[in-house]
Amino acid sequence: MRIFEHIHADFLGKRKFFYILSTTLFVLGMLNIIFRGLHFGIDFKGGSEIVLQFDNPVEVSQIRADAEKMGLGEIEIKTFGGQTGILIRTDLQEIPKNIYPKVVSEINSSIDKVYPGIQRKIIDTSANSITYSFSNADTAKNVVDKLFAMGFQSGRLSEELTNTSMIVKIGISDWVQQNLKRDMPNNHFKVLKEDKVGPKIGGELKTQAVGAVLLSLACILVFLWFRYKFIFAFGAVLALFHDVLITLGMFSLLYGLIPGLNLEINLTVMAAFFTLMGYSMNDTVIVFDRVRENMKIHKNMPLEEVINMSINTTMSRTILTGGTVLMCILVLLIFGGEVLRAFSFTLFFGIIIGTYSSIFVASAIVLDYAKKYAKKVEF
Repeated sequence: MRIFEHIHADFLGKRKFFYILSTTLFVLGMLNIIFRGLHFGIDFKGGSEIVLQFDNPVEVSQIRADAEKMGLGEIEIKTFGGQTGILIRTDLQEIPKNIYPKVVSEINSSIDKVYPGIQRKIIDTSANSITYSFSNADTAKNVVDKLFAMGFQSGRLSEELTNTSMIVKIGISDWVQQNLKRDMPNNHFKVLKEDKVGPKIGGELKTQAVGAVLLSLACILVFLWFRYKFIFAFGAVLALFHDVLITLGMFSLLYGLIPGLNLEINLTVMAAFFTLMGYSMNDTVIVFDRVRENMKIHKNMPLEEVINMSINTTMSRTILTGGTVLMCILVLLIFGGEVLRAFSFTLFFGIIIGTYSSIFVASAIVLDYAKKYAKKVEF
């Protein structure tokens, strides 16, 4: 398919305007990051997160009112994918010590409600579970079944026929589920996702993610330095910094501004950033390859004309490839649901800004360097 084949646009003649545009986007994004901050997912922040899917639509205000009675401190609650989905997040990884006796009392009250006066003994407790012992195996099995039906995460300690012990999980997620089942008996739900990450692990993941990005940029710089000239490598890496930082700024800028784009940075988003870096670099390398070819053919042609010619001749490929990828990602952005929204937005916006930077940032830096230092770029 051959379209946009005979373009003769003066892209680099308008580079000062695009320098101003890039600077504006960059400054706007950085100001939002400094003053509003970035919103990290549980992968980097740590804590507990549970996603519930209800049979019927629910109000966030209703869930929030129920959550305030759970004693888990500050809880973040928001819709997830639609009116029947709810995401509940807290910085805690386990039940607070001041709530623990209340949880145990709730379990004991439920046992007494099912079997009044039944003999039992607590044989083990931990931050995440409590274990009971009963007089016989049948009693233990019946109590397990009754508590499970009431919303507790109860189970037999072993599968042996003579087992007389019951274990009840009392983690953050279990406590949330048990309370919501009690407060909303007519609106059943299922757990779509449940995650728990410690703050130390979250901090380490954040540090490793930043290190991985910087190491990738350094490797790209060295590779392009050997393949072309240093100024080409510098222009390409600066364009990648441009792409990553402006896309990152959009996360902060759009949070709370556009419904559906309250996006958080997690490991999936980091994968999208690495993907857009690769896509942007591929676009830049294609332009630079054509520049090198044209410089060998048109030895006496001014550098600005050579770069413009190279961009024009690769424009058909750029538009067709970029347009095809963007259409696929747009479908993912619209229909992929809440789980993939941040990933698909990063790719969608990143590919646009990456294509833009290949033309108006990387190539323009090479030209301005050659003009400023009056150096002839040769291969």
